[in-house]
Amino acid sequence: MSTAAETGTGTGTERASAAGPSITPVVVRLKLSLLRNGLRQSAGRRAAYVASAALVLLFAALQLIGLIALRGNAHAASVTVLLVAVLALGWAVMPLFFPSGDETLDPTRLVMLPLRPRPLVRALLVASLVGIGPLFSLCMLIGSVIAVAHGAAAYAVSVVAVPLGLLVCLALARAVAAANIRLLTSRKGRDLAVLSGLVIAVGAQLVNFGAQRLGSAGLGQLDPAADVLSWVPPASVVGAVDAVSEGSYGVGAARLALSALALAGLLSLWSRTLTRLMVSPDSSTLPDAEPARDRTRSARLGRLLPPGRTGTIMERSLRYVWRDPKTKAAWVTSLAIGLLVPVFNALQGTGSIYFACFAAGMLGIQMYNQFGQDTSAFWMVAMTISSPRDAYVELRGRALAMLVITLPYAALVTVLTTAMLGDWPALPEVLGLSFALLGAMLATGAWSSARFPYSIPQQGYKNVAPGQAGLAWLSIFGGMVAAALLCVPVIALTIWLNVTANGDDWTWLLLPLGTAYGTGITLLGLRLAASRTATRLPEILSAVSKG
Repeated sequence: MSTAAETGTGTGTERASAAGPSITPVVVRLKLSLLRNGLRQSAGRRAAYVASAALVLLFAALQLIGLIALRGNAHAASVTVLLVAVLALGWAVMPLFFPSGDETLDPTRLVMLPLRPRPLVRALLVASLVGIGPLFSLCMLIGSVIAVAHGAAAYAVSVVAVPLGLLVCLALARAVAAANIRLLTSRKGRDLAVLSGLVIAVGAQLVNFGAQRLGSAGLGQLDPAADVLSWVPPASVVGAVDAVSEGSYGVGAARLALSALALAGLLSLWSRTLTRLMVSPDSSTLPDAEPARDRTRSARLGRLLPPGRTGTIMERSLRYVWRDPKTKAAWVTSLAIGLLVPVFNALQGTGSIYFACFAAGMLGIQMYNQFGQDTSAFWMVAMTISSPRDAYVELRGRALAMLVITLPYAALVTVLTTAMLGDWPALPEVLGLSFALLGAMLATGAWSSARFPYSIPQQGYKNVAPGQAGLAWLSIFGGMVAAALLCVPVIALTIWLNVTANGDDWTWLLLPLGTAYGTGITLLGLRLAASRTATRLPEILSAVSKG
């Protein structure tokens, strides 16, 4: 007599037992263990986690109260739909900029285990419910449906809509992370993570600009965008609750079905990506064509730069900007903020054409601590400097490399701001002021690099080595004040020409005068810094090698 297992007629429990135990509880416990062990590393990390959790929960509670208070407002649906859409966008980009925030985002760590994609997807999806982020998102979704739900049918739909919306957000984050995990674990991925501060800064500016526009024009401006996004998952779950509240049951069902289809599609995409990751070799084990491409780029760049030592120094500095993560992050941040401040002020109608000088100031900061980006490798640079003349050539090459980027960019921001404000007669004087400020920043930056060098750690997010924060503040802010003082003659001339009766006819002179003044002050600053650099090479090497 054959057994049930032999005949294939066993119960569902027997078949489940034959398939093996579920890995979901194991992965959830793994997530909790990773979190617990991470907090055990240091008291500072525990304090930071507790403080951030408390702030997030407080903000979530306030948001929940605010959304509930929005109930009954004519534009409640528009606000909540857009809020959930922004929440989903945050979940989509979070793995790209914070890949180390959740160690279970990297499925390649499980590649040696005998796991199939489908149960692994289910286990990782359940494990992703553990954390502060999902709790915050749950509060946002609950508050959103409460704000728009009216009637028993709407509340019944909300019971399905809230978990569905949360699962779509989590699946979206996981699918994006899995699709880009090779990038996130590479050097380019680390570059992307360092740029997260820039994304936050730009996002804050956009939120500020949008809030000001809404404050003056009202929430009615959100309705057209909300009408479209109410059909886009996961915001469509809120749109479904709102539609059912108004009696449009067919529309509500369609919107809810869209989110369900989106969840199924994301899970399928995630599963296929996991399968590809588990069976394909890592690109780090394959022949790399990057060295050949780097040589080609180097040859092309070398033909555009001056011959001799100056061109070599410029090429090295430009390579730092392109390849070093922290140098790249500093440059991109300065470029973005230098453009955003004058442009956003012009868009708000409160700007001045003189705000365009902000770009020159932000870019000029990159001249400070020039030797810090070399870290301990500065000894190779120090070996090539035997006299103030050698130090001058070194600093001049670095300054010229900066001017390749800063000079045209400062001019572009100035012209763009002028075009937005329509104040074309003031363009020459603002360009002259920008070039003079840029020259002063280069001069003080060169001197500050020699007098107050500090180390930039290669690992982590800190830009100053422990114990050198005072040097960094003194270098940057002291140099900025000195640069502003050096620009006093040009500023005074600008004020005098603008208050003089016929001064407007002569303001165009500020362009050649400001350019000449900036050039002269830069050359003087480089020569003063060169003599200081040549005599302080051991001290500079010691300072920049501490990171």
